[in-house]
Amino acid sequence: MNAKPRIAVLDDWQKVARQSADWSPLEARADVHFYETPFADEDAAARELAPYDILLVTRERTPFPASLWTRLPNLRMFGLTGARAGLIDLAGMIAKGITVCTTGGGPSGSSTAEIGLGLMLALARDIPAGDAAVRAGRFQLGTRAGPILDGKTLGLVGLGRLGSRTAHYGNALGMKVIAWSPNLTDERAREANVTRVVKDELMSTSDIVSLHLVLSERTRGILGAADLARMKPGAMLINTARAPLVEEQALMDAILSGRIMAGLDVFYKEPVPKDHPLTRARNVVLTPHLGYGAIETFREYYQQCMENALAFLDGKPIRVLDKA
Repeated sequence: MNAKPRIAVLDDWQKVARQSADWSPLEARADVHFYETPFADEDAAARELAPYDILLVTRERTPFPASLWTRLPNLRMFGLTGARAGLIDLAGMIAKGITVCTTGGGPSGSSTAEIGLGLMLALARDIPAGDAAVRAGRFQLGTRAGPILDGKTLGLVGLGRLGSRTAHYGNALGMKVIAWSPNLTDERAREANVTRVVKDELMSTSDIVSLHLVLSERTRGILGAADLARMKPGAMLINTARAPLVEEQALMDAILSGRIMAGLDVFYKEPVPKDHPLTRARNVVLTPHLGYGAIETFREYYQQCMENALAFLDGKPIRVLDKA
């Protein structure tokens, strides 16, 4: 490693890294550079990152397949926020001898569930269009009247930590809350004060369907065209989990035909291209993967990323991931 190592803090797209931790101990020992915009493509990332010894990245932003990280000859340590990342070849790095360090997740469960609730309310009451109308001097013109959530049915696909929190929100709003997942039991459903139903019933009776599953080979595409076809006309689909839980073409067809509405915080390609059809759809509310990105979460992420880098420079790495 060079006498003064080079460290890149990537994916600081919201420009919160510097204010989330005191970087001075690390900057005293290394050249630290913050990247605040996405790379144009994988080749651009490879060219820019080739000199760095340590990368500190935010999960689910810049992908790091083998085709990228193997082109970084100086890479010795890879620091990841959180402990799971579907877009990063962690197993390959570990096998190659690169030290992979992780952080805690912070209060990301609360922050993600709250974004989901925000999407429900924004979509139901047309809040983004209302904001745009007031700013344009049209007041209510061009907005639509929407339903109240009290008394409606909220269907949860997944009832883990985030699904249970969302169930609590639904109950507080006076909604009927039902849930389904491949392994959900009646006992677990009762603990969360929801009713377990079969998948077809959830899709056909819910006014809002909200996804809360971890993405795996088993859950990829767990909602397909037949599932979306069962949704009520005008029903809402909320996804703050992972885009590939829903078959892409089926989702696009259901939204662009106007048959359902959607509140989406996650996408098949991120950042979303500005000419993507969803950006012109009137029946969607889109947020740029803000789920985990709360101030409190970033404080934990970046403080521990800095601690990980310092420990690595001391030859005593911490929070090391042994296998992916």
